[in-house]
Amino acid sequence: MNELALAVPWLGKRNPQAARWLIIALALAAPMIAILFGRTWVRVLDFALLYIMLALGLNLVVGFAGLLDLGYIAFYAVGAYTFAFLASPHFDLHLPFYIVLPLSAGFAAMAGITLGFPVLRLRGDYLAIVTLGFGEIVRIFLNNLNYPVNITNGPQGINSLDPIILFGWDLSRNIQVTEELSINSLFLYYYAFLACVAGSILFIQRLQISRVGRAWAAMRDDELAAKAIGINTRNMKLLAFSLGATFGGVSGGLFGSFQGFVSPESFSLMESIAVLTMVVFGGMGNIAGAIVGALILSALPEILRHLAVPMQQTLFGKVLLDPEVLRMLLLSLAMILMMLLRPAGLIPANARYSHIEHLKSQGVTR
Repeated sequence: MNELALAVPWLGKRNPQAARWLIIALALAAPMIAILFGRTWVRVLDFALLYIMLALGLNLVVGFAGLLDLGYIAFYAVGAYTFAFLASPHFDLHLPFYIVLPLSAGFAAMAGITLGFPVLRLRGDYLAIVTLGFGEIVRIFLNNLNYPVNITNGPQGINSLDPIILFGWDLSRNIQVTEELSINSLFLYYYAFLACVAGSILFIQRLQISRVGRAWAAMRDDELAAKAIGINTRNMKLLAFSLGATFGGVSGGLFGSFQGFVSPESFSLMESIAVLTMVVFGGMGNIAGAIVGALILSALPEILRHLAVPMQQTLFGKVLLDPEVLRMLLLSLAMILMMLLRPAGLIPANARYSHIEHLKSQGVTR
């Protein structure tokens, strides 16, 4: 939690413990604040948590292992469609959530390994092009596997996916506490997603200071030197792709159950670029950076929809730029400015973690 505490600059360095509790309190109270502005903003928060999981998974590949992946959204699609195949009327299968979600993660991990094997010797631009192609291949397959045998239902997508049911509670339905008080389903999904994000953060923090995390850092800084000191870079790359894909698969499964509908258009190249932008904008190799970048950029379209359109109508009498076009323009400008003014991101990653640094962060001295 130290990186997250430092994300609160006015308090993190002086009192990290207080900063942690402040972040936890804000995370728990966020939907109660958002509902004051309408249910739409609670839904935006739900999707923001899914994007945080995607950013954390991609950060493993790009930030920790130094492998540029432009087709990461393919693993998101694999997770979502696995959920759709196993928990919807499409194949008339309705397996329980606690079985389907691990399968979504497992199939996504297998897809990550499948991508990893052909690109073991590639670096830089070549790696980016191959991963981009992989993402597009997955999307095109999903779009066309409806003939001669209907597997994915093509561009029409699959609807009526089963909702998440935890401990007998259907998260898609409001919980009636009293006659006058009920808990909205958007809140239920929010706290379920928040629990997944918290688990992901704890897992990645432990992974970052483990042998695997240090091996990834060495490979990212100098692959030849990493090989020279005995690191099996082949296995480390495959592990990075598979673990990163696992997070994408879990997020995709949660997305399918929350949305109740999946289609190939949700997994386009622009979605991959958007997730990569979140990681770069927030700070590659930094958990807090990935979270902040995902929160800001996932909320940006809704902010533009509420502010940009009325402002243009007030100033010009008509809408000159669609919010989606304006979003891409602002993202491009933001990335250019970040590269010029703050190339390490909003929250730059610390130096490579070591066991001694971790002990110091916990207050242990020698």
